Amino acid sequence: MTTTAYSRALVTTLLVTLAAIALPVSAHHSFANFDDTKQVTLKGTVSEFQWTNPHAWLEVEVASTDGTTEKWSVEMLSPNVLGRMGWKRNSLKPGDEVTVVIHPLRTGAKGGNMVSIQDKNGVPIGGPQQ
Repeated sequence: MTTTAYSRALVTTLLVTLAAIALPVSAHHSFANFDDTKQVTLKGTVSEFQWTNPHAWLEVEVASTDGTTEKWSVEMLSPNVLGRMGWKRNSLKPGDEVTVVIHPLRTGAKGGNMVSIQDKNGVPIGGPQQ
């Protein structure tokens, strides 16, 4: 093999390898839409708990100061990771009273990324006691 052919083969191999590595990385979204410098505490009632990939979701109804109910959407970790942390698909159910701490959306919309969740007695949900 000549030096030129060897160089082309090497460059091609490197480019294919880099593309194969970059593709899965670009497939996962960023958490830049959440403001991780702020935390918001929500006290409310679970309306829905979605144990789905790639991320579980929690819908919480929170009473606002004017007496109306606001629906907040909370993005959680994947069921695989949550399961390793002690969560189960039935750790939350509609009607459960919870306190949820989130990193809020930067847009100000009613949503965020889960930091922690406690039941109405202040017990963390999803731990080994579940």
